[in-house]
Amino acid sequence: MRVVVVGGGGRESALVRAIARHGHSVWATHANPAFAGRAQVMPGDPVTVARTVAAELVVVGPEAPLAEGVVDRCEEAGIAAFGPSAAAARLETSKVHTKNLALKYDLPTATAHVVRAGDGFVVDQPWVVKLDGLAAGKGVWVCDTAAEAREALAAAFAARPDAEVLLEERLIGPELSVLGLCDGERVVPLPAARDHKRRFDGDLGPNTGGMGAIAPVPVTPGMLAGCHDVLRRAVTAMAAEGTPFRGVLYGGFMLTASGPKLLEFNVRFGDPECQAIMALFDEDPVPWLLGAAKRRLPDGSPRFKDAAACCVVVSAKDYPEGRANTPILRLPADAADLLVDQAGTALHNGELWATGGRVLSVTGLGATPADARARAYRGLNEVEFAGAAWRMDIGR
Repeated sequence: MRVVVVGGGGRESALVRAIARHGHSVWATHANPAFAGRAQVMPGDPVTVARTVAAELVVVGPEAPLAEGVVDRCEEAGIAAFGPSAAAARLETSKVHTKNLALKYDLPTATAHVVRAGDGFVVDQPWVVKLDGLAAGKGVWVCDTAAEAREALAAAFAARPDAEVLLEERLIGPELSVLGLCDGERVVPLPAARDHKRRFDGDLGPNTGGMGAIAPVPVTPGMLAGCHDVLRRAVTAMAAEGTPFRGVLYGGFMLTASGPKLLEFNVRFGDPECQAIMALFDEDPVPWLLGAAKRRLPDGSPRFKDAAACCVVVSAKDYPEGRANTPILRLPADAADLLVDQAGTALHNGELWATGGRVLSVTGLGATPADARARAYRGLNEVEFAGAAWRMDIGR
């Protein structure tokens, strides 16, 4: 099949590898040195690229093109596209919209207030402060004190003075990322993952786009069933609202003493969760992506390896504030139990350079989560560029 992949980060590196290894012809709309030998790079508008190469499927990686309606435009052109419409993508583009939907359809979630600059709301307790709209995974402040919450609220309004800001109660418990493939009616869950958002070990420091992930995560059957139920009820709600959801729905959950509670929805594969999940995919993903796009997922569920995957992100030293700009001197080679995806890299005169905030992700596979962690960190010992940094506690 002829497939166009939109995006050029670590998530798209994993998607291109998973699609290409099953013999499909792949084109990418963004450059990534990791695409060499797997995809032809053809920069440009995804619809134009898909028409040019007579693509049978467009797979959209990042959230911004989804919000801009690339799936709608593909469908208008008669091209199957994996991802939600712009209207359905509001589940990610507007945290306020998602909170209202959760309350309307009685999805378990945190209590919250919506505030605007100058409305006089008094912040007298710790809150989770969420800037409405897309923020590349960085528009959330988890505050331990009322003073921190006031500072976060000021930062949110400084970033977008006219925006709405969601203040949510702080929930207690471990977080879990549960993704499901959706065709507008049916949801097929994928292995549960755990993302590590904070920059430093011990979940300290600023929120980032993600510093690592592990999958599958051991969870009690009741908790996991509760998360799956929320995904299914959300898809049913979206259909009732006239905005059926197709693509991959990513639910971020807090596993509380009273059961799982929804923190947020994303409308695309997470990065780095995608790298871990795709490493476990043990069959051709294209029939599943195409089935979601064409409103009929295959029967049953995809086959996954009887293994664990641990993905660790290698970033610039000063990420999330800074970016790298230095040659990459050494990288581990891909192996059956180790996969290297590139995100913030570029070729300069044939030499591979680190050029982004998140530069690479290294995914280890093993029989157990501990084995997968050990393999990933052995691979990281072979990464060498000035300022390379990573967390040492991913998957613990």
